[in-house]
Amino acid sequence: MQQVIYPETAEGYYKDWKFSPAIKSNGFVFVSGCTGTLADGTVPDGISAQTRQAFRKIKSSLDECKLLFSDIVEMTSYHIDLNQNLTEFRIAKDEFIIEPFPAWTAIGVSELASPGALIEIRVTARCPP
Repeated sequence: MQQVIYPETAEGYYKDWKFSPAIKSNGFVFVSGCTGTLADGTVPDGISAQTRQAFRKIKSSLDECKLLFSDIVEMTSYHIDLNQNLTEFRIAKDEFIIEPFPAWTAIGVSELASPGALIEIRVTARCPP
């Protein structure tokens, strides 16, 4: 059985874009890729601000399931200018991702769906037994 998870702020994704911000299934929560876009659709300047905003969006999905960042078991990040932005991304990421650290893959890409976005992050979290 699958349960669609979306915070009130992400309802438009489900209705307009026809995808679930997160899905709870078989003891895991799969959070769709989050960019650093703000509620009004604008994108903050710089990788640090965008990374923090993306993690805030991830947190809102985790909060709906009463999960914490420490429940994340896998993370994939997609980067514009990966090598140029990786150091600042890691510093901002470390404000949110805590031990036990999840498995992580960082992928360089040429563009993302949100114009101006430099980062997109997706995670999988394990629900406690």
